[in-house]
Amino acid sequence: MRTQLSMLMHSVSLRGATCPPLVRRERRSNLLMLICSLFVVLLISNLLAASTPVPAKKQERPIALVGGTIHTVTGAVIENGTIVFDKGKITAVGISVSIPENAQQISIKGKHVYPGLINPASNIGLNEIETARATLDMNETGRINSNVRADVAVNPESELIPTTRANGVTISHVMPTGSLIAGKTAAMMMDGWTVEEMTLKAPIGLYVNWPNLRVNRSPFVRQSEEEQKKSIESNLQELRTAFDDARAYLKAKKADGEKHQTDLRWESFAPLFEKKMALIAGANELSQIESAVQFAKEQNVNLIIHGGRDSWKIAELLKENNVSVIIEPIHDLPNRRWEEYDVPFTVPVKLYQAGVLFAISGGGNSTMADRNIGFQAGTASSYGLPKDEALKSITINAAKILGIDSMVGSLETGKDATLIVTTGDPLEIMSAVEMEFIQGKNVDLRSRHTELWKKYQEKYRQQK
Repeated sequence: MRTQLSMLMHSVSLRGATCPPLVRRERRSNLLMLICSLFVVLLISNLLAASTPVPAKKQERPIALVGGTIHTVTGAVIENGTIVFDKGKITAVGISVSIPENAQQISIKGKHVYPGLINPASNIGLNEIETARATLDMNETGRINSNVRADVAVNPESELIPTTRANGVTISHVMPTGSLIAGKTAAMMMDGWTVEEMTLKAPIGLYVNWPNLRVNRSPFVRQSEEEQKKSIESNLQELRTAFDDARAYLKAKKADGEKHQTDLRWESFAPLFEKKMALIAGANELSQIESAVQFAKEQNVNLIIHGGRDSWKIAELLKENNVSVIIEPIHDLPNRRWEEYDVPFTVPVKLYQAGVLFAISGGGNSTMADRNIGFQAGTASSYGLPKDEALKSITINAAKILGIDSMVGSLETGKDATLIVTTGDPLEIMSAVEMEFIQGKNVDLRSRHTELWKKYQEKYRQQK
């Protein structure tokens, strides 16, 4: 570090040697500011990296959690039960189960076991410091970015991953969010050395920021109503054209074979048209949701609504077309000034009553709040959603929407041993996660938060 700084300082003096005094001082000042900025960034990066827990190693022998209350989610709650897992998979769940002789037995008497929580909508790993542009990787330039892959863009060293999983979040559905067609999403496990180790399933869907269809009649809007209508139609047409071009490309490539020039933007639509991934439409307003449903029917693709603030108003349409909803964080204000304060809190119960499959997301655009997903579901429960359904909204229902329910979301034999051991209900703010396993790996629950807590605990201990 000192050598690099010395070289940079030497460069400053050399570059200023042939310049007038005023220019030399200005250039030197600018370069010194750059050097200082780089030094601070490197220093902070080193400090942050030093606090990141080491990813867990693969499960080496069977583990049996004995004597706890097991919440299977899809079945009955098992009191004083045992759950056994080996090689990352659950091998037994119940009261009287066979425990292998070489198993590590861990007593969890008085504790609770739940499936690992699933955040169905997140920017984690793409969004580090919201005020530092260099740490934001959710948006790409251009309007059509169907070739963008969230799974390869995630930063495994993110400081937000340990703080999020400390609250029981084991899997996050990571989504790019910029432009019209933002890119492909991925279900990522919250532990691993590389993105390959962290990827549970990719792609999950193709994310589209659905065009705004509302004409703003405010006197402060620069565009006239007619101009706004033209802009709306232009955006929708751009979306239709992209799908048409993708179909034409895939048809031509099938006919020409290897001779056809590859275009990754249109190549990325193939799994969508084959219904191997879903169209995920970012839409909150009624008109947007209706438009997305109609578009999905026309294109014959599976649809997931993300946001869905007005989704309860057309719940019958969503159920009829088998459209599921990832609800944006409900700890929020109503979208409109005249709406009741509890509109965001009651969207889950209204969708539940209508029979629409839904999941509740964590922090939305604020990745730092992803860890509060359990409390989001808890609030929904206090506003009418049955408690077991609130838990399902961040476990098995989220897994069903993302197409990963054969692996995670409930505690069943044959599924991944992705689970948490808690002191109580994860929907309650006073509960704590004491152990966490992701595919059988015992994950370190230390984070920047816990290290700071220990630091300042010691500060006040020394002051006594």
